[in-house]
Amino acid sequence: MAESPFTFFRGAAKLMALDLANSPVTGIDAQICGDAHLSNFGFYGAPDRALVFDLNDFDETLRGPWEWDVKRLATSFAIAAANNGLVEVDGRELATEASAAYRRGMREMSGLGYLDVWYRRVDDSNLWRVFKDDLTKKERKATKGLLVKARRRDSRHALGKLAERTPDGYRIASKPPLIVPLREIAQSADPETLEADLHRAFEGYLASMPDHMRVLLQRFQFVDFAVKVVGVGSVGTRCFIVLFRGRTFEDPLFLQIKEATRSVLEDHLAPSQYASSGQRVVEGQRLMQAASDSFLGWTSAESSGHDYYWRQLRDMKGSPEVEDMNRHQLRLYAELCGRTLARSHARSTDVQQVAEYLGKGDTFDRAIGDFAVRYAAQNELDYREFTAAVEDNEIPAHP
Repeated sequence: MAESPFTFFRGAAKLMALDLANSPVTGIDAQICGDAHLSNFGFYGAPDRALVFDLNDFDETLRGPWEWDVKRLATSFAIAAANNGLVEVDGRELATEASAAYRRGMREMSGLGYLDVWYRRVDDSNLWRVFKDDLTKKERKATKGLLVKARRRDSRHALGKLAERTPDGYRIASKPPLIVPLREIAQSADPETLEADLHRAFEGYLASMPDHMRVLLQRFQFVDFAVKVVGVGSVGTRCFIVLFRGRTFEDPLFLQIKEATRSVLEDHLAPSQYASSGQRVVEGQRLMQAASDSFLGWTSAESSGHDYYWRQLRDMKGSPEVEDMNRHQLRLYAELCGRTLARSHARSTDVQQVAEYLGKGDTFDRAIGDFAVRYAAQNELDYREFTAAVEDNEIPAHP
């Protein structure tokens, strides 16, 4: 978070939730992401192996005001503009474009039937048709490269990156402090206790899965387990990776286990209907995404009281390098993210009401653009105060 105002904003979902808590809203709720930052959108593999673009982070998801997601998305573009060396007017225009795309997306969704909305998605084929004419030859080449690279990221790819071959087969490679395998953790803990905890966690995860996925998962054999460091948006939470083998070691399955804590929105909204934060994340993700990972599930650790959700690791995941985008590329990305967010909200809200409120003009777009610029300025002040506290050792930080 201390790297830049952009990274600070990424890790400050709790702070923005506090600021939004007393802001005016329409009273029309939806299942919201809670952290609709532009970096929390990207590509991943759908169950039918299509490469889809959607929201891909749901740690804070909860039912609440749709406006909160729009404001966080728009503000992230205003901050990204400054981070990429653009001027304030560019940040305002990008935030306005993200809001306008959301408005247009909602109006489009309001004219569709429930099933049409439910099955609507952006995949690599229709995305390419929409944007290819707006990209330069160099940008088209880079986009194709991103999509090809994303398609290669699967469990076999992860095996080559995260595992090492031994006389007994593969095991997760030790790369401290980022990845620390079970065999090294066991040096400071009881191995039998760790293995028993793992077995119970896996059984709990299986219980959360539909029967057909349980049949598939039970065919895999456990190989190795490791602690993995997470990114800035999840700092302070536990994360693990698990390697399973199928018919052979060339038929691997990598799963990620992430700790799910109480949503930052629950300080200001009605609490989740689910007792487990892991289930809250999984159910929210399934509701907001057009297609979700078949391996999504959850479990709770009875000994510690921590909740977790499970998913595939790196399954065709890829995101554009936002920090390298120019103004033109950010504008296209703002349109894509705004429309995607509208489709996500449309699955769980009264689309007609929201569309009628937003209207046909640009009043809403400009208002959110103004908000985003003001909030970006406040974020800059907060960042300076934060880094000063780090320098004065008021906040402990490690390089």
